[in-house]
Amino acid sequence: MPVNVSSAPGGSLAEAFTKEHHEIDVAIEKYMASTHDDPESRAKMLLEAVSALRRHIYLEEEVVFRHLPRATLMMPLMVMHREHGELWRRMDALEESLQGGSTDEQLVADCQELLSLLENHNSKEEPIIYPQMDAALSVLEQQQVAHLLAGGALPEGWICQDA
Repeated sequence: MPVNVSSAPGGSLAEAFTKEHHEIDVAIEKYMASTHDDPESRAKMLLEAVSALRRHIYLEEEVVFRHLPRATLMMPLMVMHREHGELWRRMDALEESLQGGSTDEQLVADCQELLSLLENHNSKEEPIIYPQMDAALSVLEQQQVAHLLAGGALPEGWICQDA
C-alpha cells in the first residue's frame, strides 16, 4: 500500500501520512466486508494492511519523531510511543489469530478493535504531530521518508519502542 508523497494534496509529508492512515483503515474495512471471498486472498489483504501499518509506525518512530521539537512535544510523543506499542501488540495478536485458524467472527472483532485503536490514535497524531513534520525534517530526511512511503520495507526484526 505504497503512498506517493507527490500524489497527496499539496505534496507534504503530513498529508501523505494522513492519506496512508486512511488507506490502511480502508484496507482493514475491506477485509472485514469480504467474508464471502477466498480465505487466502482475504488473509493476504489483511496481512498487507498490517505490514503497511508496521512500516508506517517505523517511519514515525525512527525518522520523524527524532526530529520533532522535544520541548513542546515531549508528552504527545510519549503518548504516540505508548499507543504504537498497543497497536503493535494488537497486530501481533491479529496475525496469530489469522494463522491459528480463528473464526471469521473473531477476526472481524479483532479488526474492529484495531480500527478503534487506530481511530483514537490518529485523532491525536494527525492534528498534533503531523503539522510539525514538514518544517522539522530536512529536505534529505523528507526524501528518505518519501522513498520509504512509496514502497520501502520495514527492516527485518524491527519492533516499535513500546511493543
